[in-house]
Amino acid sequence: MESLLPLIEGPVFKGLILLAGLFILFLGTGFLLLLSMAIVDRIQTKQAIRRNFPLVGRFRYLFEKMGEFFRQYFFALDREEMPFNRAQRSWAYRAAKNLDNTVAFGSTKDIKPEGTILFVNCPYPTLDSEAMSPSQLVVGPYCRTPYHTDKVLHISGMSYGAISKPAVIALSKGAAMAGCWLNTGEGGLSPYHLSGGADLVFQIGTAKYGVRHQDGSLNPDALREIARHEQVRMFEVKLSQGAKPGKGGILPAEKVTEEIARIRGIEAGKASISPNRHVEVTDEISLLQLVQQVREITGKPVGIKFVLGAWAWLDDLFSEVSHRGLESAPDFISLDSADGGTGAAPMSLMDDVGMSVRESLPFLVDKLEEYGLRERIKVIASGKLITPSDIAWALCIGADFVVSARGFMFALGCIQAMQCNKNTCPSGVATHDKRLQRGLVPKEKAMRVANYQMNMEKELGIIAHSCGVKEPRRLKRYHARVVTKGGQSVPLDEWHTQSIN
Repeated sequence: MESLLPLIEGPVFKGLILLAGLFILFLGTGFLLLLSMAIVDRIQTKQAIRRNFPLVGRFRYLFEKMGEFFRQYFFALDREEMPFNRAQRSWAYRAAKNLDNTVAFGSTKDIKPEGTILFVNCPYPTLDSEAMSPSQLVVGPYCRTPYHTDKVLHISGMSYGAISKPAVIALSKGAAMAGCWLNTGEGGLSPYHLSGGADLVFQIGTAKYGVRHQDGSLNPDALREIARHEQVRMFEVKLSQGAKPGKGGILPAEKVTEEIARIRGIEAGKASISPNRHVEVTDEISLLQLVQQVREITGKPVGIKFVLGAWAWLDDLFSEVSHRGLESAPDFISLDSADGGTGAAPMSLMDDVGMSVRESLPFLVDKLEEYGLRERIKVIASGKLITPSDIAWALCIGADFVVSARGFMFALGCIQAMQCNKNTCPSGVATHDKRLQRGLVPKEKAMRVANYQMNMEKELGIIAHSCGVKEPRRLKRYHARVVTKGGQSVPLDEWHTQSIN
């Protein structure tokens, strides 16, 4: 032992002891640092992914930042992904966070492909001092309680059940802040829709959730009770939606909780599949009768929603309206696109059935003009319209309003994980897993919803002013052009005529 003393007391051994101590200190400090980061992630309320997946969730933001540099070598470019590319999502995220949305060096958008929309700027754009807010429109002038609004962008139908409780609360609060309406979706009216004080559009789907008898038929007393809520401003009879035309809504069994079953009037724990049409609606006459019935009971504007495929029935519908009088017309038409979104739908319908809003919106507006109904029936456009240029295009064509679901889902923190139908949405938007819902804090996300809406209308005004008009609703078809096969652009009207022929 005595022979080891010089070695133990020597500088080498002491150095090793010091290194070991430093290593242990380093490990301990690292552990405490990671633990503190995990605690911070768990209690912070701004980022749902970090809140639900402490530490691990940070990698998403790290990789997203690194991806700006690596994508050009290894990954998809900014405008290659589907259904929404990174450039579109980035605009939505930054608008929701109220961050600077300017870009540098040059556009990454290829303006040569056929179908690209280009707006026609003028040499004498509108000055800020000359600019006006969007004009106020009246929906349902023949109703006991018409609806007035000057907002262009509103929140499309997302039912409680398809999306989570905190998501609905955030949308309701955000819509109230921004002054836009929130569509309830076909899942009935929940207390969470009402919680924020927003204007609401109650959607009546084919299963008539929330206003149904046990056999699925319309319950006038329940409908009257819904209409008593002052916040419920309008009613929308849904014939079909873009992602699943000819197919009713689908809510997986794992999402049908006791509460959702009670709100909808269905059995808990069983998948809820709506009929693929309203059983009492077989033609234009019965459709107008249903619209009139709902309007008489509620006293509020009533419209219809559909994705356009076959179009001859529009002639029958509008002819019948002309025969009966303007009062009989639907107060609005919500036109969805074949590439619209949903939580769950057969791929065969989502991919291959229906017309894109790019083709169907000009057709619908022209038909309304043909029958003298354009002023009477307001037009609401929907379907992948999540950026200012998308909405400006719809206004040029003739839409009065635009509604978006997925744009506002991005504002809530959706990362396009494509798990809406699995109850495993990592951002807490489309899940009833309490652990995952915890990441979505309504107070924080409501502000992002409001920011997205207000920044959208702000940049929409920028496009309008560049075209020389004082407010967005004055945009016309001659303010935009479409790139054709030869790479040359033509006015919207000329392109629409060519596409029909």
